[in-house]
Amino acid sequence: MIKIAGYNLPLAMLGLILGSSPAAAQSPQRFNFENDIIPILSKFGCNTSACHGKAEGQNGFKLSVFGFDPAGDYAALTQEGRGRRVTPAIPERSLLLAKASGRIPHGGGVRIDRTSGDYATLHNWIAAGLQFGSPDDPHVIAIEVTPREREMEAGQTQKLSVTAEFSNGRRIDVTGHVKFQSNNEGLASVDEGGLVTVGSVPGEVAVMASYLGQVDTFRAVVPRSERIEHYPVLPVNNFIDELVYQRLRKLRIVPSEPAGDADFLRRAFLDIIGTLPTADEARTFLTDERADRRVRLVEDLLKRPEFADFWALKWSDVLRVDRLVLGHKRAYAYYRWIRESLAANVPYDRFCREIVAAEGPLSQSPAANFYKVVAKPGEMAGALSQVFLGIRIECAQCHHHPFDRWSQTDYFGMQAFFTKVSFKGAPGGESLVPGPPAATVHPRTGETIFAHTLGAPMPKSAEAGDRRRELAAWMTSPDNPWFARNFANRVWAHFMGRGLVEPVDDVRLTNPPTNPELLDALARHFAESKFDFHDLIRTITQSRVYQTSSAPNATNGRDDQNYSRARLRSLEAEVLLDAICQTTGVPEKFKGTPAGSRAIQLWDSQTAHYFLKLFGRPTRTTACECERTREPSVAQVLNRMNSPELHEKLSHAGGRIARLAAGLEDDGALVDELYLTFYSRFPSPPERQTVTDYLKIRSSDRRTAAEDVAWSLLNTAEFVFNH
Repeated sequence: MIKIAGYNLPLAMLGLILGSSPAAAQSPQRFNFENDIIPILSKFGCNTSACHGKAEGQNGFKLSVFGFDPAGDYAALTQEGRGRRVTPAIPERSLLLAKASGRIPHGGGVRIDRTSGDYATLHNWIAAGLQFGSPDDPHVIAIEVTPREREMEAGQTQKLSVTAEFSNGRRIDVTGHVKFQSNNEGLASVDEGGLVTVGSVPGEVAVMASYLGQVDTFRAVVPRSERIEHYPVLPVNNFIDELVYQRLRKLRIVPSEPAGDADFLRRAFLDIIGTLPTADEARTFLTDERADRRVRLVEDLLKRPEFADFWALKWSDVLRVDRLVLGHKRAYAYYRWIRESLAANVPYDRFCREIVAAEGPLSQSPAANFYKVVAKPGEMAGALSQVFLGIRIECAQCHHHPFDRWSQTDYFGMQAFFTKVSFKGAPGGESLVPGPPAATVHPRTGETIFAHTLGAPMPKSAEAGDRRRELAAWMTSPDNPWFARNFANRVWAHFMGRGLVEPVDDVRLTNPPTNPELLDALARHFAESKFDFHDLIRTITQSRVYQTSSAPNATNGRDDQNYSRARLRSLEAEVLLDAICQTTGVPEKFKGTPAGSRAIQLWDSQTAHYFLKLFGRPTRTTACECERTREPSVAQVLNRMNSPELHEKLSHAGGRIARLAAGLEDDGALVDELYLTFYSRFPSPPERQTVTDYLKIRSSDRRTAAEDVAWSLLNTAEFVFNH
């Protein structure tokens, strides 16, 4: 520390960034606004969306979010407000210092201690004449967190340090101005100074460090505190099991026992075709003694029409099949193309290319309807990056991505691929054709941006023609670092209840996978299969990890991210409604659809239906998986318990319950059929005894008693969750 103008100032802030030595500290200090001042504004939250970084600013003072526009921030500080915010002649009277230090009232409270080095830096920058710096000044090119990774026991702490590397080769400790953030507060927290404290939940957590647009991460592996002296030898079905068990051994967790046939049957039906097995299908499978019955079941499900119905519904959500924008005819054609592609098991890379590089008449290229729903070049780039790569680049439209490496140049480089997309009318209907060239200009620098893929250098000139074909080829290449990984992660999340990267469409350096080796292996396997969706499903469902019971054991009750047991998952709105209709034997009638249509066949998300809305059906206004809500609510519970529509299905004279009560005179047979219908399993002896006793007590009105039993089964967690 050295004393200047009455303040203690760190030597590092005096001249190391600019290449000077401590011996030169007594010479007039040179400042660079971006290197010296922006980090202070960021450290104290001045430029966040909760303070002066919000769209309208705060109390007349606006800064760019996260300091993405240093020139604009410099002008706001030094020129706006009639120059009162900074006063070089009497620096301590500057509003910037007076408010931040609490000498005069400030809505954000006291942010900076007057005896701190940060206060001194601001004071001396003002006194030195408000230097902005030169474009030739060194700038940050990377940061490095130390340590990078550590195994930590419950309750332990780890102090992180962060070093910034500048373009002149200097490396400076910038820990005091870094923003830290944990990607899982349940596993570990981090304070402003970079002190990581782990909790007692086993797993792996990443702590992000961010400084001047550069990011890096620290990863902590937190095993259970209890050690396992003799870890059991576990059976392995394929590479998935090997890689999951490696992680579980490290975390001192033993997986649950294998799921029984009834659980596997129900789980596979719901996961693969979004449909419950019938009582007859359940009975047939549960009495099948062939060793390969589970493999045979998966093969049969992949061939069923419900497979295409169910997965077309899921893809229609993220690819925005929107009747309100497209109209009935075009929206249905778009949906039908998606469904037919899935029914034919079109390789995933071809499916992607047909959307990204779509062209020609809409009647012959239904995939081009994507560009009618997502009509702006920037939105096209953002949606396709999120859907097919799992990368959210929208943040970089206005500023450097706060949690990733993507800059505005990266965002507009992707946008430039779509500036020629246009539609031309013709007697036979509209066609997607390349339009006239349109320049893409960086909004802050005014620089012309030419089309280039993420992570690639920008070319020096624009190439002729529609470059979406080049983009599609890059996206779907086996060498693309995101394409196969993103799809494998999405499918894994669907079958396992949680992605290796979570959220599944937020892939970034600071949100690493919980099991990187497994994600790499799944992606490699998917690419080597020539992007065969069915093959990926077979691989996942044949693993012992997928076939694990949801019942916890003494070691994995608190594990939520390492696949040591099956997760309980709420059924999708359409799947749950179909399950209710199937078990009660009373179909739902949807407006504008043929009688007998099922909810998973609804291609139009705008079809009015209270139940589907209540249970989380998305509106398809974005490409985000988060539009579909799966969290249970009190309103949902009350609906299942008290809904007149549900009561009508249960008590319908022509429904399944009435038919079973009339057709099965033996109470034990009736109980078996009800359990097979609702739970896809036979009742346990205590369950059979309890229900038969109830039926005998209510024998004078046996049908109503059966309806009561059915209502009870339908309102249990076993029915409404996939387990």
